[in-house]
Amino acid sequence: MQYWATPQEIEAFAADGAVLLRGVIGPEWLERVAAAIERDIDNPGPFCHSYEAEGEGRFHGNLRVWQNDPDFRAYCFESGLPELAAQFFGAAKVNLLYDQLFVKEPGTTNRTRWHNDQPYWPVRGWQVMSFWLALDPTTAANGRLEFVRGSHRWDRWFQPEPFGRTVTRSYDDNPDYEKMPDIEAARGDYDIVAWDMAPGDVIAFHAMAVHGAGGNRRDDVRRRGYTVRYTGDDARYDTRPGTAKPLWTETLRDGDPMDCDLYPVVWQRDAAAA
Repeated sequence: MQYWATPQEIEAFAADGAVLLRGVIGPEWLERVAAAIERDIDNPGPFCHSYEAEGEGRFHGNLRVWQNDPDFRAYCFESGLPELAAQFFGAAKVNLLYDQLFVKEPGTTNRTRWHNDQPYWPVRGWQVMSFWLALDPTTAANGRLEFVRGSHRWDRWFQPEPFGRTVTRSYDDNPDYEKMPDIEAARGDYDIVAWDMAPGDVIAFHAMAVHGAGGNRRDDVRRRGYTVRYTGDDARYDTRPGTAKPLWTETLRDGDPMDCDLYPVVWQRDAAAA
């Protein structure tokens, strides 16, 4: 069943850069995604970027998993999220950018450092966003997401850096970017917002919103997060320095619309009307 964002949710997204959407994803999708996550942990796809765990747990990460598993693909295309993205964008067309897993097992104390996403991605434009799905009860104790309210409108691009020890990620320096300030050391200087989440809840957030997450300090609860990113009408391909090379494609040139096999169109207003 399609979830329709309320005017208040759309307004909060525009003003704050992030909004919690309760109960967006139902039990059937949760079961399918949960099973797909276990398959990926057991047999990771080619873009796995698991990190060296701090503590006693395991930190599994992977991206572009929709290309390797039919249930991830179905979720990205058929869950209703593409049309929900169109509601937040006010767009006539939505493309899938990519999807990503972030699984912090119990006792994985790694923080996800503060960052904004779009500097990592080969895309320009304002209509770029993510939907972060909780598959477990998620609180401050096991690593809920935190956002600096309104930071998507700072117009500040922060230099991409690795999120932990991993052999698969490095990022070129971009002279137009700045170093991320130490938000964690000065939390009182920022308007930080976070929400406890139940399975099926989703956070919708803008690609320029500054965010991070705590470690999983629980010994009895996982923190499985699955994120899908979408783009709207104004998005254009852009391989500037610092972007993640696993997201590059030879099909597009800088300045092209995102339409290609890697970034497929997943919703169009005319098609939806028909």
